[in-house]
Amino acid sequence: MRSPGGAAEPMSLVTASTSIAVAPAEVWKVVMDADRLCDWVTIHRRLVHADGGAPRVGYEMDQQIHLRGVNLEVHWKLVDCRPGELAVWEGRGPARSRAHTEYRLSAENGGTRFDYRNEFRPPLGPVGAIVSRALVGGMPEREARRSLDRLRAYLEQEHSEQTGVKSR
Repeated sequence: MRSPGGAAEPMSLVTASTSIAVAPAEVWKVVMDADRLCDWVTIHRRLVHADGGAPRVGYEMDQQIHLRGVNLEVHWKLVDCRPGELAVWEGRGPARSRAHTEYRLSAENGGTRFDYRNEFRPPLGPVGAIVSRALVGGMPEREARRSLDRLRAYLEQEHSEQTGVKSR
């Protein structure tokens, strides 16, 4: 994104991917169920509010996350939703911080490839970006990887229990 003056706004970008031995439709059911964030998102602390019904463009939720000993509330709005394929969330946090998060699912070897992407724009422009890097460091990347590992383990275990077939 560009600021009114034309300069690029500072942001941090985190990407992570995993392969899950479960069909995309099953992965979608879990990652898009706000009540199940606690099953796989490592920084999730609680769901404050979520709209009712199926995820759809315009769906909103408020989530409390935990970073570096601090609980923060983030308001999310689903801005693109292609069931079983793509979810794009726009988030607003404290002090006008913003996030853009994508979940991209694709069929792969009888299972699912899950690609996660998060762009975070801290408050206070360039100064905020420096402070954010100093405080958070490589934590977002580690937590994204841990969350996807946790999602994979959770889904493959659940699938194994339901079908009696061990994944991988």
